[in-house]
Amino acid sequence: MSSRSLLGIALALFSQLPMAASNQHGSQPDAKAGEQAAAVCASCHGVKGESSNALFPSMAGQNEKYIIKQINDFKSSTRLDPVMNAQVANLSEKTIANIAAFYAQQSMPTGEADPAVVELGEAIYRGGNLTKQITACGACHGPSGAGNPPAGFPQLAGQQAAYTVKQLQAFRTGERANDANEVMRDIAERMSDAEIKAVAEYIRGLRP
Repeated sequence: MSSRSLLGIALALFSQLPMAASNQHGSQPDAKAGEQAAAVCASCHGVKGESSNALFPSMAGQNEKYIIKQINDFKSSTRLDPVMNAQVANLSEKTIANIAAFYAQQSMPTGEADPAVVELGEAIYRGGNLTKQITACGACHGPSGAGNPPAGFPQLAGQQAAYTVKQLQAFRTGERANDANEVMRDIAERMSDAEIKAVAEYIRGLRP
C-alpha cells in the first residue's frame, strides 16, 4: 500500500470527526418520521430502502453519517445528479437526519455475485493490488462490507453491482468528487474496467 493511500485513509477518517460531534447536538432523529419523509424515495430506492433497479442504490442498513453527508452533498451540488439535487433541495437538517435514521434501521440487502469474476473481485477487495497501488476495499469498508459508521465509510454489502460500477467509474473520471481527500478518486483511477466490474460483483454478494 502506498504512503499516499495510507495518509489519505487517515485524513479521511480525521476529516469526519467534526461532523460526528455536530450530529450529537439537538434532539434525537425520529425514524418513524423518517419513514414518512422517505416515502417519496421509494420509487427509486424501494419502500424499505432495498432497490429493485440495478442503477439505483439500496439504502437499507446504510449508516446514518454517510447518508447525511451524501444528502447534504446533493443539496450543495458537491455531488451532482439532476434528480437527487432537485429531490433534496428543500429538506431540512432534521428531516435529513430522520430519513437517515429510518434507512439505518432497515436490514441490509442481499444479492448474488457473478461467479465468473468473483475470484478477482475478492482478491482486490481483500488484498488490493500492490503492483498498481490499489488499496484493499476492506481497509475502510470492512471484511464483510458493513462499512465503518463512526468514520462515515459506507456499507457496501449487497449493493447493486451496476450502481457500484457507475460510482467507481465516476470517481475515476472525476465526475464524482465528494470523497474526502480524494481517497476514492485515487483508488478508482488505478482500476481497469474489468477490476471495477469484478469488485462490484463481489460486493453484491457480500453478507455481514
